[in-house]
Amino acid sequence: MPMGHTATQQAGSGGLKATEHRLANGLRVVLSEDHLTPVAAVCLWYDVGSRHEVKGRTGLAHLFEHLMFQGSAQVTGNGHFELVQGAGGSLNGTTSFERTNYFETMPAHQVELALWLEADRMGSLLTALDEESLENQRDVVKNERRQRYDNVPYGTAFEKLVSMAYPEGHPYHHTPIGSMADLDAASLEDAREFFRTYYAPNNAVLSIVGDIDPEQTLAWIEKYFGSIPSHDGKRPPRDGTLPEVIGDQLREVVEEEVPARALMAAYRLPHDGTREADAADLALTVLGGGESSRLHNRLVRRDRTAVAAGFGLLRLSGAPSLGWLDVKTSGGVEVPAIETAVDEELARFAEEGPTPQEMERAQAQIEREWLDRLATVGGRADELCRYAVLFGDPQLALTAVERVLDITAEEVRAVAAARLRPDNRAVLVYEPVQGAEDAADTAEAAETDAEGEAAQ
Repeated sequence: MPMGHTATQQAGSGGLKATEHRLANGLRVVLSEDHLTPVAAVCLWYDVGSRHEVKGRTGLAHLFEHLMFQGSAQVTGNGHFELVQGAGGSLNGTTSFERTNYFETMPAHQVELALWLEADRMGSLLTALDEESLENQRDVVKNERRQRYDNVPYGTAFEKLVSMAYPEGHPYHHTPIGSMADLDAASLEDAREFFRTYYAPNNAVLSIVGDIDPEQTLAWIEKYFGSIPSHDGKRPPRDGTLPEVIGDQLREVVEEEVPARALMAAYRLPHDGTREADAADLALTVLGGGESSRLHNRLVRRDRTAVAAGFGLLRLSGAPSLGWLDVKTSGGVEVPAIETAVDEELARFAEEGPTPQEMERAQAQIEREWLDRLATVGGRADELCRYAVLFGDPQLALTAVERVLDITAEEVRAVAAARLRPDNRAVLVYEPVQGAEDAADTAEAAETDAEGEAAQ
């Protein structure tokens, strides 16, 4: 094994195994062999997200996600996409409150190419970063904001609820997309300083999953990443601690060109990585996770007052997680009727808890979703990175299902009683205005975007 590496003992669940290694410059590496198909995933998580940004410079983390595809010392312009796709692979990157990730899924014999590409931009992006590339990607991000947030029905709902649930000055008060004003204000030096601070090997986890030779893969990683210097100037994120309960019902009425009235709400829920968070996930699954859920059965099937009703969990480790309620009304139904029914169902659930059948169904649903992710090399690589960056131990990814299955019905009832209360939510009420019929054609796409944003 190359100098500078340390390895942890293998651990696994259900036949899945992973080993962890560390380079001398601090880069953490997680490998998981899987020879079922001749493909492999390369996933790189940087411990930087919108929570690391400061007031007046929001959106930098997401802007950098785009800049990382704009060229580096050896790969100019759109070369990263061209090389990966030309080799038969796929690639992308995403930004959240707590991390930025980049990933490729490659034919097994092209893993070295993906590693070289990731190392080249980690080690040399600054040599290619100039005013032209910054302006180009700034415009791309601003246009993305227009298309996904500002110019679609309900597009800013998630942003509004986040800013209500996390008060002014809190590191999670703003969403990763950032504001137009801050994107305009970001200078080239701001971008360079952001990269120097956060895009260092000792602030990253690299996972490779699939049809790999571990010894050869480690040799490539040492060859391409080993000479990149570490950086010790990272500032820790600001404290995200908040009271468990908001203490009041925050409320805003939004009058926009939307196709239907809507009730949306955000509840503060337990931090990710706790039993309470797993219990909350099960509670929201019983209440609003699909067409067998209580809210769907009550509002859509029985009362026919809504056309859609869902409840999901945005897991966060550095701040309270967020329970996201989204109900679209049917016909001329008024929002107070929906809200009364929702509160009745939440109160009943807090009193009685889930039935044994509901618990079994919810645990099976979460287990299936989790195993579906671990079944793909890309999904497993992402989860190994997630647990390494946010919780310090990639092995936790392999036992997450067992922890969900260990939760009791009483734990589910208790977290619902403690958190799913009117004094612990931020509420948005959407009222259509003139021209709303023109928005109907894009309503379904907007709802999908909002749900995807909340699930990240």
